[in-house]
Amino acid sequence: MASQIKKPVLDVQSLPDDRQIEIDKVGVKDLIYPIRILDRTGGFQCTVAQVNMYVNLCHRRKGTHMSRFVALLNEQCHNMTTTAIPRILKEMRTRLEATNAFIEVAFPYFLPKRAPVSNALGLVSYHCTIRGRISERVHLEIEVQVPVSTVCPSAMATDQSAVHNLRGLMTVRFRQNRFVWIEEIIELVESSACGDVPSGLKCVEEKFVAEKAFSPSLSIEDVTRAVASRLCAHEGIDWFSVETASQESIHGHNAYACLEQDCAKKTVELPKIARTA
Repeated sequence: MASQIKKPVLDVQSLPDDRQIEIDKVGVKDLIYPIRILDRTGGFQCTVAQVNMYVNLCHRRKGTHMSRFVALLNEQCHNMTTTAIPRILKEMRTRLEATNAFIEVAFPYFLPKRAPVSNALGLVSYHCTIRGRISERVHLEIEVQVPVSTVCPSAMATDQSAVHNLRGLMTVRFRQNRFVWIEEIIELVESSACGDVPSGLKCVEEKFVAEKAFSPSLSIEDVTRAVASRLCAHEGIDWFSVETASQESIHGHNAYACLEQDCAKKTVELPKIARTA
């Protein structure tokens, strides 16, 4: 029997394309993958991330090699820190023969929290995202979402018996000039608000948590300004934005405030506010 001769596999993606059109981003999106990230107390924390990885595609190439993205993630998923991602971006650019590379890693980060009265231990989830890109140099942006509680100051001034507590979500995005722990940002935000949103509250402490938010009562404008001033004073942060959305309990809308600041200026400008009493 004559031996079968295997035909070489045609590398379709490397074939030329005659349309002369460059694609800005091409790659893999919404890839769910287990990763390890740095934890301030435990060394590393294992979590599950949603990962997007892209490169630009030059006009001469028909396509990119999708499997190379996944292969690189397989190699690097054990270390998805802000110090490791620049190296991953450079490797993406090399393997995919591109000039620009992009990565987005979104994941839940868990911290243990004790209830204020019963001392019961629970876990609180904070949604985090690391965004990185490289062209001439590496750019990194970190996002941390922190649930907070606020109190309506208008109701407080009018009739304290009609005051309503609000649960809000504060989103902090920042660029760092040195390593900044996720826990640093979470603690900074929670200590600037009327209170945090603990896990596993028992009946005995619901009243405690609700009343704690009244001393002092802070609106989302107050909380946004407080967080912004502390971020601007942080030596490890070059730029940040703070976005606060409060889920109104008696209105048909949510309250919202947003502020962006370049820390090189070291001045905090008034936030852009879209809010109806």
